[in-house]
Amino acid sequence: MIFIKSFYQKPFKECNEWLSGYTALSTSTQIQGINVSMFRFDEDFLQKTKNAIDNALAEGAEPIAAFDADGTLWATDMGENFYKYQFHNELLQGLPEKPWEYYVDLHAREPETSYLWLAQINKGHPLEQVRKWARETVHTHPDIMTFAGQKEIIKHLHLRKVKVYVVTASIKWSVEPAAALYNIPQENVIGVQTKIIDGNVSSEQEGPITYKEGKVKGLLAATGGKYPFYAAGNSHGDLPLLESATHLRMVLNSATQDNPLFETERKMIELAKERGWLHYSF
Repeated sequence: MIFIKSFYQKPFKECNEWLSGYTALSTSTQIQGINVSMFRFDEDFLQKTKNAIDNALAEGAEPIAAFDADGTLWATDMGENFYKYQFHNELLQGLPEKPWEYYVDLHAREPETSYLWLAQINKGHPLEQVRKWARETVHTHPDIMTFAGQKEIIKHLHLRKVKVYVVTASIKWSVEPAAALYNIPQENVIGVQTKIIDGNVSSEQEGPITYKEGKVKGLLAATGGKYPFYAAGNSHGDLPLLESATHLRMVLNSATQDNPLFETERKMIELAKERGWLHYSF
């Protein structure tokens, strides 16, 4: 399936060519034995983005990059996928009678509380068991739609010795195996988590809730207070992370009109245009 896209970008520093128009080709491939759908972007756009990265690093930018996860690296919500996998397979005890409806209602009222709750319900289970469930979620998910363009950008960042982090409002353990598809180690995944006591998950919060401003707090805790030169996100919740970047910011819009994220992504694209940030829409 071929998608024709439109793109607008204000050039970065000395990069004076405007980027316009790119083609995304949806393909299917295997990564680490997992069938995934990928969106491949025009090589000209990718090269110009890589050049902007190289220019920033040549100017002395701190070699740290940060990516949101859901909607930025893949077109799904790995945290919610993990939760669904857990309750459909009856892996957890003591969940509400209607586990999905309970979560949706809690998230609508208190999003930060809901993110922490998804970690707390794993209380008493060995961390390695929870991580095993997360890997199973990724391996059994019927349609992991990753963005090949982001994979190419991350590969380029790695080649340039940039330390790449994934910063997510989902629980950390649920995102780790999906981040591995981009060769990002689990220690570079920053997300909501609870303390591990004697190898088991507890209900006590560990670190900030990595949502909105909490994403920046979590990242700075991991980097020793160093800000990223490059950040990527898709929703309003990623705005503090994007604004924390010193050089380059990328906004992605992949939500369709029937998706609850469509409006926030549309507004983020408009903001990116106003501020001259990298951006593209499907």
